[in-house]
Amino acid sequence: MAKYVIQSQRGEPPQGAYSQGWRAGDFIFLPGTGPVDAVTGEIVGDTIEQQTEKTIDNIAATLEADGASLGDVVKVTAYLSDPGLFDRYNTAYARCFSPPYPVRTTVGSNLGMSSGMMVEIDCIAYKARGTGKNRSRSVRGRSSRRK
Repeated sequence: MAKYVIQSQRGEPPQGAYSQGWRAGDFIFLPGTGPVDAVTGEIVGDTIEQQTEKTIDNIAATLEADGASLGDVVKVTAYLSDPGLFDRYNTAYARCFSPPYPVRTTVGSNLGMSSGMMVEIDCIAYKARGTGKNRSRSVRGRSSRRK
C-alpha cells in the first residue's frame, strides 16, 4: 500500500508537529483543521457559520491537492468550542456537503489553544487511486476549485 504526505499551499498549514494530510492506499486522512487563512495564519470569521465554511474550504483545498474532493469524505469529527453553537454549525455544514452526508461525530471541546476559534474538523476520505473518476456523491453549494 502506497503511503505519502499531502501538502497544499491553499489549505491551513500545520501549526505543530503534524502533517497537513496523509494518503494511505485509497484513504486520505486530514488532521484537525480550523478556520485559518493560509497566507496570514489568522483565524477567519466572527461567526460559527463563517468559521465552519472557512474550515471546510481548508479541508477541500488539502483534498484537492491529492485529486480528491469533499464528495469523497466518509468520516468527519468536529469539535465545537461551545456545544450551544451546534444548530448554526450544522446549518453551515449542511451547505458544504450534500446527501448522503459523511458519518459524523460532533463534540464540545476546549479550543483555547487558538483564541477565537469556534470549530475544528478532522476527516477521512476515500478516493481510489488511478480510477480517473470520482464515484462519490456530488458536492452542493461549493466549488471544488474555490480559492
